[in-house]
Amino acid sequence: MSIKENIDAVMEKVAAAAKRSGRDPRDITVIGVSKTVDAQRAREAVLGGLDSLGENRVQELVSKYEQMQDLNVKWHMIGHLQKNKVKYIIDKVRLIHSVESPELAEEINKRASRQNLTAHILIELNIGQEESKFGIDEDTVYDFVGSLEQFDNIKVLGLMTVAPYSENAEDVRWVFRKMKEIYERISSMNLKNTEMKYLSMGMTNDFEIAIEEGSNMVRIGTAVFGARKYKEDK
Repeated sequence: MSIKENIDAVMEKVAAAAKRSGRDPRDITVIGVSKTVDAQRAREAVLGGLDSLGENRVQELVSKYEQMQDLNVKWHMIGHLQKNKVKYIIDKVRLIHSVESPELAEEINKRASRQNLTAHILIELNIGQEESKFGIDEDTVYDFVGSLEQFDNIKVLGLMTVAPYSENAEDVRWVFRKMKEIYERISSMNLKNTEMKYLSMGMTNDFEIAIEEGSNMVRIGTAVFGARKYKEDK
């Protein structure tokens, strides 16, 4: 199947999951995860109907950003972001999904201030408490989001998580349900620089379950671009 056909198939599943949860499919943002995909294939995805692309690594994001400036792409930084890399993407991304430390938030605020812009961010949670994944715990998220009120150049627009992998997506439904509860609680806190708009959760293996439980932003790689072989980091 072509990338366009893959996208159409994903969109059908997104629409069905949205309808099952009584929601408008147009309210669900599908991000094509283009990590390790060359710029030409990423371009095919945009021309095939995806205007949002997500990258895990700063170098890849910057490279594709430069090669695809003729297209109206909404870039998302969805991977772990090191403080010393913030400066390279601060003016290029619509949304940083992976904020999980005060130090990173401070750096994003500093770089955004220098560029005279407001950085839109999501707070990353590790609900499954997996040692291999980044993100803060539920116990600390409320104090953390409250501490971000001190930053004038950050706007918190929601939450993100990566659920534990399971062959049966039903096994991680509880993760998405818990995320929705946290999302609603933070929404009620009325913090000055927080506007809960996005719940970024769900990937190829579990996005339908995530949508059923309240996700309005899913990050789809394999179902769009096919399985990828990863080179070991040197």
